[in-house]
Amino acid sequence: MTMKGLIASLTQQEDLNFLLTNRIPRAALTRFMGWFSKIENPLVRDASIACWRLFSDLDLSEAKKTEFKSLHDCFTRELRPGLRPVDPDPSVVVSPSDGIVGAHGRIQDTELFQIKGAPYSLLDLLGDPALVERHRNGRFLTLRLTSSMYHRFHAPYDGRIERVTFVHGDVWNVNPIALKRVERLFCKNERAVIETRLPSGEALTLVPVAAILVASIRLHFLDLTLNAQSRGANVFPCDASVRKGDELGWFEHGSTIIVLAPDNFEFAANVMEGARVKAGEALLRKP
Repeated sequence: MTMKGLIASLTQQEDLNFLLTNRIPRAALTRFMGWFSKIENPLVRDASIACWRLFSDLDLSEAKKTEFKSLHDCFTRELRPGLRPVDPDPSVVVSPSDGIVGAHGRIQDTELFQIKGAPYSLLDLLGDPALVERHRNGRFLTLRLTSSMYHRFHAPYDGRIERVTFVHGDVWNVNPIALKRVERLFCKNERAVIETRLPSGEALTLVPVAAILVASIRLHFLDLTLNAQSRGANVFPCDASVRKGDELGWFEHGSTIIVLAPDNFEFAANVMEGARVKAGEALLRKP
């Protein structure tokens, strides 16, 4: 068995995986990784990327650059132009990111779930009763980004971003093993609530959720990087016009994006639990 195969077999053991990725000083390790990943030293960079390849299916063949200044530069890499075409159908809401489809379906009144049998509430996730009302009985979908994926996320449809709320919290791992063991995990982790209004006036909300080793969430339209060290205001009113496919920001490791849509939207045919989607592909369809 290869070293990579041995590591994969060990990390697939649930108890060991949970121990290694959660029963550690999560916040301290995340702060350290935020600092370490920005070291611009060729030896540190090359050793870090080589180690990363051991633990993942990292593929840099789509990257716009062939050389990176640091591990952080590699994490947040751009892709070559044309590799994430946006579905032009005006009835289609596209995926904001590359990801693996997790829990999805209809919001039952104000309750949704992280995996089957593990519910949580919109109010706990969003913290705003008015926004909860806009998504009552709507649709939800969870996209999980693994560490090796393209980490930038994009506007799923034309609209206006009206407000962003940053919620401080923990940095639990968001892999399926942790989702089975940690109740209301998404409501405990750091997250940004991005409130978007569609041209029809309906609400479409994105909730990027941070996780262990994710040092920050970068939002271009606010020119802000939000993380555990962010101080001051955590609610940011804005009036940013975006077009479907526009880049909104990035994560600095793997994580999750929760998409909240109106109740009359339907899931695209390719949406099923465990399916891999890419940014720009169909996710939901407007009536």
